[in-house]
Amino acid sequence: MKRLIWIGCLSYFLIGLAHVVLGSVLPVLLEHYGREYSQGGTLIFTQFAGFLAGVLVSPILNRRFGKRGGVLIAISLLCAAELTYMLLPPWGLLYPIALCAGFGFGMIEAVIGTIIIAAIKDKTAVAMSRLEVFFGVGAMIMPLIASGLITQGWWRFSFLVISLFALVTFLFWSKSSFGEIDAALRAKTSAAGADSAGTSSGKKPFPYQGKSFGILLMFILFFFLYVGTEMSLANFMPAILIEKIGMKEAGAALSVTCFWIAMSVGRIFAGTVAERIHYRVYVLVSCIVTLGLLAVFPFTSNIWSSFAVILLLGLFMSGIFSITLVFASKLLEGSEESTPSILIAAGGVGGAILPLFTGWSMDHLHANQTSWLLALFTLFMVLLSFAAFRIERRQLQYNGRQEVSG
Repeated sequence: MKRLIWIGCLSYFLIGLAHVVLGSVLPVLLEHYGREYSQGGTLIFTQFAGFLAGVLVSPILNRRFGKRGGVLIAISLLCAAELTYMLLPPWGLLYPIALCAGFGFGMIEAVIGTIIIAAIKDKTAVAMSRLEVFFGVGAMIMPLIASGLITQGWWRFSFLVISLFALVTFLFWSKSSFGEIDAALRAKTSAAGADSAGTSSGKKPFPYQGKSFGILLMFILFFFLYVGTEMSLANFMPAILIEKIGMKEAGAALSVTCFWIAMSVGRIFAGTVAERIHYRVYVLVSCIVTLGLLAVFPFTSNIWSSFAVILLLGLFMSGIFSITLVFASKLLEGSEESTPSILIAAGGVGGAILPLFTGWSMDHLHANQTSWLLALFTLFMVLLSFAAFRIERRQLQYNGRQEVSG
């Protein structure tokens, strides 16, 4: 199990790199092709459409090739896509490349997240936080690498870095043994076999009935908003700072590194803190503080105040994704195999759609107005997290009364 977690961490490091590379070089990429930010938003939309496809198609590929085989396919596709990015093909070809890259890291995230949540019952939040730390480290290092390469005029090689890490990850997945877990990772089933197994065991084909379906929809909307907001920040933060306070491109790219440094530090402690104060409290407080910081950001007028807010944003947003994923899976008891994939897919939709609005806002509105738009998204997250807080508290009170009466 430990070996699986650590190779899972390496995989999350890889998708951390892949998530932010496009945003890290976006200003110089658009300058190279003579395009506008709205077109950059469309490119990011395409990549996250691929992410969504990877999450949704992963169960099919897993049944056909096994979980290990599916992950190897996804890593290979990501490696090839990033290598093709580096060649700077005509602009029109970037869209199918972005689709393939998104498919690759979307499938990797969905498969590994589902395995960890389903397999680890005790201190699940700590295990997921460990993976998310490595995601954050990858997302932190990539803009730093990109900034150095931009300064030297070699920014295209940012994509080569990801291809090399993908190759290393591929080798680890293909050569490593996980003991008793190997059989489950290699298992291949047909759709018909899966259906008959579900019928014979008496399981419901759709595990969300009645109130559970409403809770699922609530979390779907939450993940849509959160991932869309996070990806808008990660991809457009350099552009916002360039327009807002006149930073140079290489320096502005470092803002994403600062954001992910804070993310990584916060994720080291997020799981432990969430276990102590409870998932629902952690998620609600994190969302409220994030809203306050995004409301303050438009009033910052220099590099130091802007970077201070960015660091605090990274710190308080650090555990929202992983802790809410565990929170939702525990609240929707009995659906641990399906809930993570559904919510990660919802995040993929948000990561595809909301950056479109952000790109449009950068082209037609002021940078500060774009910041207010992100604060509006976060306001809805606060409302949804408060609703989830109330629902679980009522469930606990009901269960307590049932135990007393019993």
